[in-house]
Amino acid sequence: MKRTTAFLLCLVCCNWVAAQYRLWYDKPAMTWTQALPVGNGVIGGMVFGTPAVEHIQLNEETIWAGQPNNVINPHAKETLPEVRRLIFEGKYKEAQELADAKVMPRAADKNMGMPYQPFGDLYIAMPGHADYKDYERWLDLDNGKTMVRYTSGGVQYEREIITPLGGHHVMAIHLTASEKGKITFTANMTTPHENPLMGTLAPDGFPVGEVYLQGVSSKHEGLKGKVRFMGRMAVQTKGGRTTGSNGNISVVGADEATVYVAIGTNVKSYKDITGDEEAQSRERLHDAMALGYEVLKAQHEQEYHKYYDRVKLNLGPDIYADVPMDKRIESFSQGKPANVNDNHLIATYFQFGRYLLISSSQPDNLNPANLQGLWNEKMFPSWDSKYTTNINLEMNYWPSEICNLTELNEPLFKLIRECYEQGKETARDMYGAEGWVLHHNTDQWRITGPVDRAQTGLWPMGAAWLCRHLWEHYLYSGDKEFLRQYYPIMLDAAIFFTQTLQKHPTKGWLVVCPGESPEHGGKGRPTSLDAGVTMDNQIVKELYTNVLSAAKILGDNNSQLSIINSQLKELPPMQIGRWGQLQEWLDDLDDPKDDHRHFSHLYGLFPSNQITPTNTPDLWNAARTSLEARGDVSTGWSMGWKVCSWARLLDGEHAYKLIKDQLTLTADTFLIFGSVKQRGGTYPNMFDAHPPFQIDGNFGCTAGIAEMLLQSHSHLQFDNLLFTIDLLPALPNTWNKGSVTGLVARGGYVVDMEWSYSRLTRAVIHAKNGGRCLIRSNTPLKGKGLKKTGKNIYSLSTKPGASYVLTGR
Repeated sequence: MKRTTAFLLCLVCCNWVAAQYRLWYDKPAMTWTQALPVGNGVIGGMVFGTPAVEHIQLNEETIWAGQPNNVINPHAKETLPEVRRLIFEGKYKEAQELADAKVMPRAADKNMGMPYQPFGDLYIAMPGHADYKDYERWLDLDNGKTMVRYTSGGVQYEREIITPLGGHHVMAIHLTASEKGKITFTANMTTPHENPLMGTLAPDGFPVGEVYLQGVSSKHEGLKGKVRFMGRMAVQTKGGRTTGSNGNISVVGADEATVYVAIGTNVKSYKDITGDEEAQSRERLHDAMALGYEVLKAQHEQEYHKYYDRVKLNLGPDIYADVPMDKRIESFSQGKPANVNDNHLIATYFQFGRYLLISSSQPDNLNPANLQGLWNEKMFPSWDSKYTTNINLEMNYWPSEICNLTELNEPLFKLIRECYEQGKETARDMYGAEGWVLHHNTDQWRITGPVDRAQTGLWPMGAAWLCRHLWEHYLYSGDKEFLRQYYPIMLDAAIFFTQTLQKHPTKGWLVVCPGESPEHGGKGRPTSLDAGVTMDNQIVKELYTNVLSAAKILGDNNSQLSIINSQLKELPPMQIGRWGQLQEWLDDLDDPKDDHRHFSHLYGLFPSNQITPTNTPDLWNAARTSLEARGDVSTGWSMGWKVCSWARLLDGEHAYKLIKDQLTLTADTFLIFGSVKQRGGTYPNMFDAHPPFQIDGNFGCTAGIAEMLLQSHSHLQFDNLLFTIDLLPALPNTWNKGSVTGLVARGGYVVDMEWSYSRLTRAVIHAKNGGRCLIRSNTPLKGKGLKKTGKNIYSLSTKPGASYVLTGR
């Protein structure tokens, strides 16, 4: 047995480069978090894979409750000075009560933002298929599709489901069998929305007709729903007979069939709902069907591979390929079997994160990935599945640059441009300030005022944090025209703070007030409302610094820059508290027993780079003390953030431990069986579990895995940006052999690496833009043009478009 096992391991190891990346199961989905996601940023589906009645839950990116609006309390501007006074006097509870009564929109009968809503469900009933065997289903990450296969009545059946990339915003379900004439089914659509219209149409060229379903989104918190939507379904077959009536399409005795679904809405932008949902759904459906399934699939795969194939991660062979994914996840966190690590599972999880971003955020989308990406089954989901901007929206896009998916930022940049328009009104009407502001939440209608309660929503830092993504895109791409386009948005975000920062009456620094460490208050404080909290200080400092750097690069001499430069010196510094921790607040309020999911004061460690071992070693150690005290197991997204943070602390073992904590199976059947309590981790379909499902945890951990392998930083040197690239900075011992290609470092450097026995053996630096960079490696390096400048530090001068091979010594 030992010799056989060794031989099989050797056989697999010799072929590990060709390993597949897929989520494989041997049973149909029982719950939504066992179903498999497909999407193209416009239409999304959750595929259950039940033989007798296929169930695919459907979403369309613009189906949101409500209509265009903004949420500002007309009394906010006159009330904020009193709220500030109360905070500075230490009357925090009184400040919160006043803010809730006079500043927050609910007190003025405004809404708290609108929920993202489902379209409905597609059902495909196949008579006689309740009796089946040899069942399997899988999400094929390598090709961007979902498959279902089983045998019934001696015939093997397959279902292939795609949501094509490349501009054809439909879903296609291709049904085949091992014998001719065996495809028989009835398909229909349903919706949870009230008073839908459904029936059958017979347009020219479609003799059998189409099934349609129409509806309107919900009224919510007093705001009438005005998003009209129309779904259309039609079928193409080879052989057999097709009929349609009463909202159903039936096929009998076909050799194969393809079911197409398209959804249109009247949403043209966040402020324009004058579109024609009937025309849009018709165009989407007919254009796709005119191509036919095989052409549609070929175009999809070509577009998908353009993104997906850029990065390849190899951490070892897929030695558990025959174990269903839910069982692999369950065994992985428990260390079973203890003698072999399932590193291929981690590589699969990494590629699953990239798949989710490809599937939920395409360049032509109207909306970026929301709190659940593209996938939502509930009319009123948790936190409305909106855009929470105190970390969650930003976390969705952490993998975009480093994981070589830069174009997928465009929907996020679109949201920023639109919130900029709304945010200028909010800055003026709520704060009496120029510039723009966004609080801790927005939705399809790009609301920028505060929502929920003051202790969570009165946080004016959303715009500033999102501006970080604009600057980061420039650092990764070197695209000066992009920077020129978005510089006014960054500058106006800074101008808002130049006019709203307050002089602290006792400490003398300029601080944000009111502000808060998101969703978290200091020990002994009755509310999270405060002044000068560490995260706010870090975000303003970073914004000011980035604006000043951008101005130098672009040669801008705006008169506001001198104010920004002057105020930069008056911001509070980061402080180390009584037990060696990085203080979360201006006062030393941190509790060493506090395990809150947010650890916002470590923003300066990640995603920012204000805390590093070389430039700020004392703060770096204090950040470590804080993170250790917070503990490991938490909500899913928080653990994803911790993976990134431990990677920045150069502790690969602890980062790996957090990955295992996050890849802990979260039971999703407790609502059915009532015996299992949920915890943060991962659902059977690899969705992140807060719980409930939030997609940010998937994206955060994906970024964290990349950060364990590659880090990069930038700083101005003689008015030019100098980039430092860290190779394998936080490699855990269990990943002692592997390779990665296509990760991106700031400065436009694409990096390929191979390592063995935990030592770098080969790296290739592909310089898109050229210039001098510094390379840090724990393995001594040699290579043409490489110059050693310090311990583990090398200098490399590069030319645009050139590649440089480095080898370990």
